Amino acid sequence: MFDPKLTERERNVLRYIVQQFILTASPVGSRNMTKRYDLNFSPATVRNIMSDLEESGFINHPHTSAGRVPTDKGYRFYVDSLMQIDPLGIDTHAISSQLDALRQGQTDELLSLVSRILSSITHQLACVLYPKLDSGILEKIQLLWLSSTRILVVISITSGIVKTITIEINVEINEDLINRVQDLLNERLAGLALSEIRVTFHDRIKDFTDELHPILSIFFDSVDKIFADARPSDKAIISGAGNLIKQPEFENPERFQSVVQLIEDKDIIIHVFEKSISTQNNVSITIGSENVIPELGDFSLVTKEYEVGDVKGTLGVVGPKRMEYEKIVAIVDYVATMLTQILTNK
Repeated sequence: MFDPKLTERERNVLRYIVQQFILTASPVGSRNMTKRYDLNFSPATVRNIMSDLEESGFINHPHTSAGRVPTDKGYRFYVDSLMQIDPLGIDTHAISSQLDALRQGQTDELLSLVSRILSSITHQLACVLYPKLDSGILEKIQLLWLSSTRILVVISITSGIVKTITIEINVEINEDLINRVQDLLNERLAGLALSEIRVTFHDRIKDFTDELHPILSIFFDSVDKIFADARPSDKAIISGAGNLIKQPEFENPERFQSVVQLIEDKDIIIHVFEKSISTQNNVSITIGSENVIPELGDFSLVTKEYEVGDVKGTLGVVGPKRMEYEKIVAIVDYVATMLTQILTNK
């Protein structure tokens, strides 16, 4: 979006400050900028423009340096109004060839590969969230007899996603009884969204026979668990945690601790990915203080949803605010689009 408060000169200076800081991780000075970029005005003029940008909150002035660095507001203006995304600037052939190798493979393998690819080519921490199953349509339920008191429930969604859960039953059961319950559940629940099953399960199965009671009673008691999304710790594939540690801004022990916390607590990443808001081209860019968790004030996220039939997941990267936004936005956008195509055609 265009900010009328910034003149063309101010926009150019801000652009170059952000780009130079991304490259060097060092505060940007006026003399360095005039030497590196063809601005057609003097270092003194650049210093005056920098002072105006600082007063407006787009850059700030570290105490230990004469140069300036972008603020969260400066980065936000840059990604909204100044950066130029070039999809042809990334090696799409290398990405697509790796993904094509798993077109016939399992969904879990494909999502793991996507996470590793994103981490490798962006040099950031990458994450792929499994699709949210609430809106998924039940294709079938399979009940597998594990022992006289244990059953494996396999829930298949029409998009190809499979969820499994083991349930314990406090009375002995036999395989024939399990098969009869399986037929009943498929007859009455197939074709419904999981969210609808949780709400209407009792009404749809209330006329079951006493003979089926031992198994069905477990479904009644655990319907929210059986027909829900996977546990948070099962919903994310994270790769490249070491990439964050190598970034110069996290050499400070206090900031390094924020990296360790992020790596160790997968639920933090899941939460911020699920809260990310789609923007232009359906790619979400969340910068520093915009994150819903204050501990992520030193990080930026670039995320996008992918689709698996009737359900959606999210993928993206987490890195320092000083990331190559043009490149990373193009990569995340392309990978999410490719993943959707592959999963749609499976």
